[in-house]
Amino acid sequence: MEFTSPEAEQRYAALVRESADTIVGLDFDGTLSPIVADPTEAHIHPEAGEVLVALSAQVRAIAVITGRPARQALALGGLDVVGDTIGDLGRELFVYGQYGNERWSSTDRRVISPRPPAGVAAFLRDVHGVVRRAGLGEAYVEEKGLAVAVHTRRLDEPEEAYDRLLPLIADLAHHHDLVVEPGRNVIEVRAPGMDKGEAVLKLTGDLAARGFMFAGDDLGDIEAFRAVLKLRAQGMATLLVCSASAEQGALIDLADVVVDGPGGVLELLTQFTEDAASIRA
Repeated sequence: MEFTSPEAEQRYAALVRESADTIVGLDFDGTLSPIVADPTEAHIHPEAGEVLVALSAQVRAIAVITGRPARQALALGGLDVVGDTIGDLGRELFVYGQYGNERWSSTDRRVISPRPPAGVAAFLRDVHGVVRRAGLGEAYVEEKGLAVAVHTRRLDEPEEAYDRLLPLIADLAHHHDLVVEPGRNVIEVRAPGMDKGEAVLKLTGDLAARGFMFAGDDLGDIEAFRAVLKLRAQGMATLLVCSASAEQGALIDLADVVVDGPGGVLELLTQFTEDAASIRA
């Protein structure tokens, strides 16, 4: 791992000291799972389950906070099975899906989700025509229940297609009173009122946490980073981790630690687990 400043290294040490009362928040795609062309094949890193179980013994809770539907993240990550083991240790795993609109925990074991807003259904009905008229009919339109995602990664020129589609989709989203969440060759459209930052703040309050680490990789994680910075300004021990890639560097300037993709995230979590265990030995 690479600290971005001497202050960042000090923040890591402070969080280790508060590890027993710390929440570790993690994005899914690009953080726990490598980015792949087909989002339905984005399986969690093979070592992630073991790392999360070991980490759970040293922290208050672990929360996967993702733009994916919660059930999809559970399936692709095998997180329900991981949650069983974490529960046996007396700890808790949370999965917040669709930017915090959906919630699952290893204690409750059911997905709590609001009804899809009417605007999303109307947007889904219209977006296929927008994509075709842009000459990008092969772009993958993913219906996510509470949101719609348009992926350009499968196209021959994914970045050019993304740039062409973004203003068109933004106009359509505005027409249906929805918000746009840009990502790595994906444009997500959803209802306003909830984001990863709100999920971070709610979870912190619910668990009366004294520390928060968040690891993410993309534009959709910026609100979570900002929420952690807000907690830092209030005196909480915090750490921001960027799972860096050649495609996206939006979080690097905000991060305390920069690691190389999901493998680097797991190495950091393993080191944190060992350091936390050593202070209580």
